[in-house]
Amino acid sequence: MGKIDTNIKVVKSTCGLCQTGCGVLIHMKGKTITKIEGDPASPVNRGVLCVKGQASLAYLNHPDRLTHPLKRAGERGGGEWQRVSWDEALDTVAEGFIKAKTSYGAESLVFMRGSFKGGFQGAYLARFANAFGSPNIASMASVCYVPRVHGSVLTYGYTPVPDYANPPACIVVWGANLAETRIGEYEQTVHALDKGSKLIVIDPRRIELTDRAALWVQPRPGSDLALALGMINWIITDGLYDKSFVQNWTVGFEELKDHVQQYTPDAVEGITWVKAADIKKTAVLYATHTPGIIQIGNAIDHNMNNVQTARAIAILRAITGNLGVPGGEVACSVPTILNPLGSPELDLRDKISKEERAKRLDAATGMLPMAYYALPQTIVKAVLQKDPYPIHAGFIQGGDMLVTYPNVQAVYQAFTKLDFLAVADMFMTPTAALADIVLPVGTYLEFDDVVAPPYYPVVQVQQKVAQIGECRSDYAIMRGLAERLDLEGYFWEKETQSLDFILHPAGLTFEEFREIGVLQGEKEYRKHERDGFRTPSGKAELYSARLKEWGFDPLPVYREPEGMPLSAPELVQEYPLVLTSWKSAPFRHSGGRQIAPLRDAHPNPVIWLHPETARRHGIRDGDRVHIETKQGRITQQAHVTADIDPRVAGVDYGWWFPEQGAKGRYGWAEANINVLTDDHVPVGSEMGTPTLRGIMCKISKAG
Repeated sequence: MGKIDTNIKVVKSTCGLCQTGCGVLIHMKGKTITKIEGDPASPVNRGVLCVKGQASLAYLNHPDRLTHPLKRAGERGGGEWQRVSWDEALDTVAEGFIKAKTSYGAESLVFMRGSFKGGFQGAYLARFANAFGSPNIASMASVCYVPRVHGSVLTYGYTPVPDYANPPACIVVWGANLAETRIGEYEQTVHALDKGSKLIVIDPRRIELTDRAALWVQPRPGSDLALALGMINWIITDGLYDKSFVQNWTVGFEELKDHVQQYTPDAVEGITWVKAADIKKTAVLYATHTPGIIQIGNAIDHNMNNVQTARAIAILRAITGNLGVPGGEVACSVPTILNPLGSPELDLRDKISKEERAKRLDAATGMLPMAYYALPQTIVKAVLQKDPYPIHAGFIQGGDMLVTYPNVQAVYQAFTKLDFLAVADMFMTPTAALADIVLPVGTYLEFDDVVAPPYYPVVQVQQKVAQIGECRSDYAIMRGLAERLDLEGYFWEKETQSLDFILHPAGLTFEEFREIGVLQGEKEYRKHERDGFRTPSGKAELYSARLKEWGFDPLPVYREPEGMPLSAPELVQEYPLVLTSWKSAPFRHSGGRQIAPLRDAHPNPVIWLHPETARRHGIRDGDRVHIETKQGRITQQAHVTADIDPRVAGVDYGWWFPEQGAKGRYGWAEANINVLTDDHVPVGSEMGTPTLRGIMCKISKAG
């Protein structure tokens, strides 16, 4: 038996390399981190850790980390930088902000943030923007998670949590590759399958869970709403719905029943490519193996029908009686802290007058009342076309918009025309390369925080255990800017004081929370029988009078997005394949391409092609392939596999090449899927979402 090193201290914390918020145990010998492992006591991941989390130290100690502020020394994007002090960097940023506000108004400055970091970084940015007076705050809400939240909340008032503690009889995994993006839920799903749960996988390509599935359904990318409506049609037609729940706890069933008559399995087959018999089988398996859960993923967020797709899936849960029951999808009490996704006390949204708020870039687009962010395409339009007014300055927090925004050629043009741009990030990225000032941000190991993962009713501690160079937290950056703009009264002197404020509703200070480590919400079975649903009617609203009043479809209506086979049949001959994309395990969005263990696992961007498709185009496995849409052309490496439909091209997402450096412009346009996407209307009426998957493309072998 090995000797135990008594000099090792173990620090409980939370991984911040993606939104999942897995608990970690950090092993320390003095000030040196010796090991990071999953925390078995975390209700999120129960000890497992994905490959990104396992690479935490590679992130922390990477030689290419930004470790001190940089000021542009040559032409924008030229790669010439001058190292400056934090004082000079923050003074320069403050001057850029003041110039824009004084000359053009506070609305001429836009604050952009990347994907959710798990903690309260985005809330601090919003707090600063609101205190500064700009109504223009941008996030990735329109294409990530929030559409699913709105679909559920509008239907029954909350976002349900799958109850794995009482293994579901049926699990539907819909557009969610849990093994590569939500490791904790993947492990729980596998455990439930081992206990006898039936699995339905709905995905255009084979995922790791497909081999365990009783049914694998391969819809045409982008047609998920039609599939859901076809399932609703058959569940009602075949009398498989929960009659007691529908009668007692829903409104609008008769309207729904009439509405879905047009979405028969035969009609839906023509839209989705899924055989009518398989639509019926899927509906029957889900409706008769109760209780059941539906795990939906980011895939359904990526076209104009996203909110209504989430609504249709919420309706499926409701009419089958799978809400609130053990083994189904339940309401959970949330730990009583401020909400990182939106808290008036924290983000100071009421600090801006109604008149100034009305100047928000997308104020006139008529989106849902709760959709208040500036959209990527609107920001670009404002810069390039000065419509509805010009944007002159920008601040980006942890986002590589030149890779992740749609229609990136236009994004590039817009960012190069800004009078001033500042970026806060861990690494030099294609977007940061266009900035006037670049600010170095710490990894999750370098600052204290409170983390509230979006998929779990849990709050976990994050603790500082390291310091690399002059890196600072996002809070420290916002506080430093506030001091220079006479806004320091809106920010606490110490970061832990902000965390005390966040934890105050729970009656805790951050120092006390360090010792506790986790707060967990409680499942509330059949809560609706005691309190009703949190909707105007107190019931699950299959027909939404609120949506009708706001000018949206009260029942989900499938509309074929522009640029897809049924809306543009004249283009099918030139662009015969349907493009889709997904996230791969080693990377989170555009991050991680310079991290050796992650890049080694996935060294090149690959396009999945069926053997029939590859043979027809003279393409072999490993060949370089051009992928082209009406927007542009990129090149990726062929992965020839029967695990995808012959009519579909599965294109790798988030690619750029750090190794090419500034002279090579980091290769941002070579394999970047968003060279192929468009951002013009029509977009989703509810949230302004463009269609990013399901568009038509063509391929050819690269010379």
